[in-house]
Amino acid sequence: MGLELSLDLLSQPCRSIYIFARSNNIPFEFKHVELFKDSVLGKKPAAGSGAEQPRAGPSNSEGAGKVSLLKKVPALKDGDFTLAECTAILLYLSRKYNTPDHWYPSDIHKRARVDEYLSWHHANIRANAPKTMWIKVLIPLFTGQPLPTEKLQEVMEGLSTSLKQFEERFLQDKAFIIGSEISLADLVAIVELMQPVGVGCDIFEDRPRLREWRRRVEDAVGKELFFQAHEMILNIKELSNIQIDPQLKEQLAPVLMKMLK
Repeated sequence: MGLELSLDLLSQPCRSIYIFARSNNIPFEFKHVELFKDSVLGKKPAAGSGAEQPRAGPSNSEGAGKVSLLKKVPALKDGDFTLAECTAILLYLSRKYNTPDHWYPSDIHKRARVDEYLSWHHANIRANAPKTMWIKVLIPLFTGQPLPTEKLQEVMEGLSTSLKQFEERFLQDKAFIIGSEISLADLVAIVELMQPVGVGCDIFEDRPRLREWRRRVEDAVGKELFFQAHEMILNIKELSNIQIDPQLKEQLAPVLMKMLK
C-alpha cells in the first residue's frame, strides 16, 4: 500500500503539502477532500438556474476522518502509519524521501531559521490572512449579508503589520527566507498569503519586495504547479453560488461571527 494524502486545496496547509510532494516527484495517491461538500452545505443551484456552478470532484471526506485521528485535513497515510498536521507531514515527507537539503537544511543554523519562521507564522500571518476569506466570502454566504467594511479594514491592518515584520525580520534583502534557495518556510508562507489574493485583496501590489519574492517562489516550484494548486482559491467566489440550507445558516451564522471578534 503506497502513500496517500487526503487534501482539500482550499486549505492553505493542504496546498503546501501538495506543492511540496509534486515538486519533489514524491509518488502519492491524491485523496480529494471537500471541506464544504454538498452534504454539509446544502444543494447547489439546479441546472438552468442561470447561476454558474462551483467546480467539484470526487470527495473522500469520510475517508480522511478514518485516516486522521483528528478527523481533519491534511492527513497522511503511509501503509499502516497515519499522520496529521501540516508541519509534521512536510517534515515526514522530507525525511522519508530525502528531498533536497534546501527545503529543511542539515545546517543547524539554517534549519533553526526555518523552525523560527514556522513558529512565528501561526500567530502572525496565519492569524490574519485567512480572515479575509471569511469576511468577504464565507460569512456573507452563511449570513446572507456583507460584513461592515470596517471589519475587513481591521483585518487588513493586522495583516499589514505582519507583512511588514515578515519583510523586515525574515525576508530582508534575501531571495528567500533563509537565503538563496527556497525552504519549507517560504512554501508555508506563500500558500497563506494567496488566501487574500483569492478574494480580491492583492497584498503584493504595493509591496515590490514581497512581489518579487512571490515570483521567485513560483519559479522555484514551477508556475504551472503553483497555479494548479491555487486554482480553487483563485476561484473561491464561486462558492457564493451554493445554496445553503436555511436551518444550517441559522445554526452557523452566530458561530462564524464570533470567530472574528
